[in-house]
Amino acid sequence: MSFKSIFKSALPHLVSILVFLIVAFMYFQPALEGKQYKKGDSIHAWGAKKEIIDFREKTGEDALWTNSMFGGMPSYQINVDYQAKDMYTFKKMMELYTPDPVKYIILYMLGFYILLISLRVNPWLSIAGSIAYAFSTYFIIIIGAGHLWKVNALAFIPPALGGILMVLRGRYLWGGIIAAFFLIMELYSNHIQMTYYFMLTVICILIYEFYHQFKEKNLKHFFKAIGVLAIASIIALGVNFTNLYSSYEYSKSTIRGKSELSLGNKDNQTTGVDKDYGTMWSYGIQETLSLLIPNAKGGGGSPQEGMQVLNYVNGGQVKSVADYYNMEQVKNHHYWGNQLFTVGPVYVGAFILFLFFLGLFIVAGRLKWGLLTATILAIMLSWGHNFAVLTNLFFDYVPLYNKFRAVSSILIIVELCIPLMAILALKKLIDEPEVLKKKVKFASLNLNVLVLPFALTGGVAILLYLIPTFGLDFLSDVEQNYFTQISASNPNAVSFIAQIQNDLVNARIDMFKADALRSFLFIFVGAALVWAYSKDYLKAKFFIPAVIILILVDLYPVNKRFTTNDAFVEKKELNLAYMPNMADFQILQNELKNNPELKTIADQAVKDYTRKNRKASDYEKVAAQLWAVTYNTNYRVFEQIGGPFQNARPSYFHKSIGGYHGAKLRRVQELYEYHIDKGNMKALDMLNAKYIISQGEKGAQVSINPNALGNAWFVDSYKLVKDANEEIMLLNGFDPAKEAIVDQRFEDQLNGFSIVADSTANIRMTKYSPNQISYEYQAKTEQLAVFSEIYYQPGWNAYIDGKPAKHFRANYVLRAMKLPAGNHKVKFKFEPKGYYIGEKISLTSMILFFVLALGAIAFAIKNYKKENA
Repeated sequence: MSFKSIFKSALPHLVSILVFLIVAFMYFQPALEGKQYKKGDSIHAWGAKKEIIDFREKTGEDALWTNSMFGGMPSYQINVDYQAKDMYTFKKMMELYTPDPVKYIILYMLGFYILLISLRVNPWLSIAGSIAYAFSTYFIIIIGAGHLWKVNALAFIPPALGGILMVLRGRYLWGGIIAAFFLIMELYSNHIQMTYYFMLTVICILIYEFYHQFKEKNLKHFFKAIGVLAIASIIALGVNFTNLYSSYEYSKSTIRGKSELSLGNKDNQTTGVDKDYGTMWSYGIQETLSLLIPNAKGGGGSPQEGMQVLNYVNGGQVKSVADYYNMEQVKNHHYWGNQLFTVGPVYVGAFILFLFFLGLFIVAGRLKWGLLTATILAIMLSWGHNFAVLTNLFFDYVPLYNKFRAVSSILIIVELCIPLMAILALKKLIDEPEVLKKKVKFASLNLNVLVLPFALTGGVAILLYLIPTFGLDFLSDVEQNYFTQISASNPNAVSFIAQIQNDLVNARIDMFKADALRSFLFIFVGAALVWAYSKDYLKAKFFIPAVIILILVDLYPVNKRFTTNDAFVEKKELNLAYMPNMADFQILQNELKNNPELKTIADQAVKDYTRKNRKASDYEKVAAQLWAVTYNTNYRVFEQIGGPFQNARPSYFHKSIGGYHGAKLRRVQELYEYHIDKGNMKALDMLNAKYIISQGEKGAQVSINPNALGNAWFVDSYKLVKDANEEIMLLNGFDPAKEAIVDQRFEDQLNGFSIVADSTANIRMTKYSPNQISYEYQAKTEQLAVFSEIYYQPGWNAYIDGKPAKHFRANYVLRAMKLPAGNHKVKFKFEPKGYYIGEKISLTSMILFFVLALGAIAFAIKNYKKENA
């Protein structure tokens, strides 16, 4: 094969990549100026992983444990460089080495493009599908939210599906290699929830595949394909074994595992997350209409906006509801659904949805039914507590389903299946234009195949434009209850409140109608293009570009409502997103009070911070000094501002009791709910919370907790309890400085042990690192020591003078040890066996994958030479 022929074959794909680059840079244009996108959860992540990254840079080792959040937790799901990181090079190649956040759109588009090419879709048509997938609004919104693990997982789902479908169509070798590679990348993306939803989709497809092959009496092929896919899956699991096994082991102890408590609502409890927690973000049944009409329930925000509108009008800030909606800070931030809050709707594109329905009538084969089944199932499951019968069935009986929260995110299946079916419909139309002559029987009518898809999309859109109140609500349940209560308590203001409520509903109806009409027009234009092509009024060379433009013009501006260029900032400003506040400087001053030279620096930092017209750069160096000093001390901070368990800001500068993570240890969460949140200061004392940050009149302020117990202490007595219920309840009213509460399952370590008081006994921490903590103590008699460190097994091992020793849990979350008399050294090491074994399995699996891939290439070259001999 000559270079010319190779170039000719590659040209369409090179053009496709060029189009992807243009579209991605056009959408995130400020990236060309070197600016960076300020992503919400990414900023939280900086706080979470600060200790881990600095430890790696300093020592070259991975911190498998971090003290920066929740008093301590494994770092498996935060930032660990697993063996599988070597695959990251391929991810960078797929991103075309583009800057953040451009690279994520590239990754989306290229991944879906590979899926469509594997299905032998025209490259130019594949561009249309890739844009439709990438610009489904949820996918763009989560880039802005900083859910980047999820972004990566969603980018690798389509090409992984492409490899699976190739295998099912008999292309075992290359389909298996492609499936294995992208399953490796999918699992490496480390968002198991998205992978789980993908597997549900694959199961739906396999059910219809099995039925088809059974009818064709070709089950041998089916099971051969399953064998190939099993091998691909085992290799992918092997490469990612360390992360998967460590996370599985860890999950048992987190809020994703079963609680040992039986004090709450048993009907709400599962072997995973509680049902109310898991279904907290349930998509509304009416809200599903947002797939067709973006503003079906408004844009982004919380369902309590009606309260704010009333307060603004009543307080005189604005004169009317219309004035309120003209305020810059509320444009595109209006939501009247019933989720807790949302950044924006799940909108797949009106024209794409029309093509999806068209595909149901003109596309043949088992893949269609698999995609349809997965779509319907995902929509119903996304309703969560709004469709409790199905949700409870899955939570109670479907393996692993109850390990995940935010059930609405299962709509990613819909955002995969709808554009895929839409493009398959266009492929069918281009391959067989006469397919549109097909008639569909509806009641007693024989209708053209375009009529029902148009009626189900364009017809619904125009009907709701004309009658917007047809089955729809324009006040959330929260707002409706609020207006009812406020009217009942203010009889003299009933007419005023009713007027505001009426104006609010009318304003929302106007927004909804505008988007309903918009969707209808896109469907009308798209259907007209399809009809014109089928009648040969429009050639394919014009039809496909017109489709690409129509999809882009539809989805681009809707996404821009929620991810504007205003979110881009200078790199320096982004790097300073975690600047210390006054409370942090006050902590620094207190920690340095015995060091005159460094205290002078801290005092100057406070002056700089309080100076008018200050610039972040004025105290950037001091911020670095703050981290270096405070993070290498061994107290903890409890920040009450903004929800302690939803805030990783203090984790950037201090060892924190709070934090932000979706898989925190369950016992720590329960300690917070039963004690810390209810003001039990003893719980903070035993967690060594030396500083408490709260909101003052002039901003964050700090108070010193004089009763913080330090890193370790000896107690005078202990009490054995029968179970977790008794253990957590006895933390009320006990003195952690004098007593330890111990579960009876650790009784064997305390058999015959009686504490003899020793007023001279003392214990202190001598060295700290995330994976290893050292102490020294002296005592004349045997003592019971409690350590202000979170108990976690498997992983932490204890040693006395270098020899293994047992330790156990005390006070529901802490570590404790019986220590012999004398002067001794105690060391805790985090040594999870699963991690070290897993890394060996990962390396072996990676080698196996590359051997198979190189073998496939060699086999292909050999066959090529043979054919051209």
